[in-house]
Amino acid sequence: MPRIGVGRPRTRPDHVLADKAYTSRKNRRYLRRRGIRHTIPERLDQQRHRKNRGSRGGRPTSFDNERYKKRNTVERAINRLKGFRAVATRYEKRAYIYLGTVTLAALVI
Repeated sequence: MPRIGVGRPRTRPDHVLADKAYTSRKNRRYLRRRGIRHTIPERLDQQRHRKNRGSRGGRPTSFDNERYKKRNTVERAINRLKGFRAVATRYEKRAYIYLGTVTLAALVI
């Protein structure tokens, strides 16, 4: 549905990839409520706690290993880009100049 009036249009991601730091029930519930699919690995202590509770522990969370591997690839690429000082600190004020800096760093890599 297009936004009526002024302002930035509302957007929602199709899928969220996150690491184990974001695996809390609260985060997962928030994403489910908004209709956003997610791939977040479950911490080992949470798995053990869920299994110890038996049938009251609930179902295991879904996890797509192939999709999570792609997240790792993107994160490593961003870390390599941040090896360039101008990209990491963003000296440029204007977005198009910063985009040129990032593009140049990607070409060098």
